[in-house]
Amino acid sequence: MPWIHIIDEEDADAKLQAAYDRIKGSRGKVANILKIHSLKPETMLAHAELYLTLLFRGSGLSREEREIIAVAVSVANRCEYCILHHAEALNAYWQDRARVEALIRDPDAVDLPVRARAVVRYATKLTRRPWAMSAEDVDALREVGFSDGDILSVNLIASYFNFVNRIALGLGVEFSAEEVRGYKY
Repeated sequence: MPWIHIIDEEDADAKLQAAYDRIKGSRGKVANILKIHSLKPETMLAHAELYLTLLFRGSGLSREEREIIAVAVSVANRCEYCILHHAEALNAYWQDRARVEALIRDPDAVDLPVRARAVVRYATKLTRRPWAMSAEDVDALREVGFSDGDILSVNLIASYFNFVNRIALGLGVEFSAEEVRGYKY
């Protein structure tokens, strides 16, 4: 049970039900990380829109690269909720559960393409030591072919998952095997 009250879909007023319905329309179902916002439907919708923008819309990053960032940041933060959700999403692209598990165990040790390795390094450093970031970290992304717009996307996705990890960890957002599966990727 999460540490704050959540209004379930069957108990939602019209405003909250509209938010739940909108999210179900785009994602297939409503994740617990969004249900935690049930007391403030406007933040639920803003959160969902930010997620959809960063993970699914206009960027030079592949969906696979975006999910790798999600997993790497969540591993660095030890956020089981997001690790499991985004490991499931990443496996939809990799179709290799053992490789996904290797990424979870040690993001630095798994075999990754050069671009993916670079985003893992950047996202992990930004998560663990944001004060130590420098122009050289951005240059390392440029060296493997990322444009400045792509670099902004890497930063925003890594920052977003730091934000979400803190919601999940700070409010006791729960998950189950059923809750982790069945989203539109």
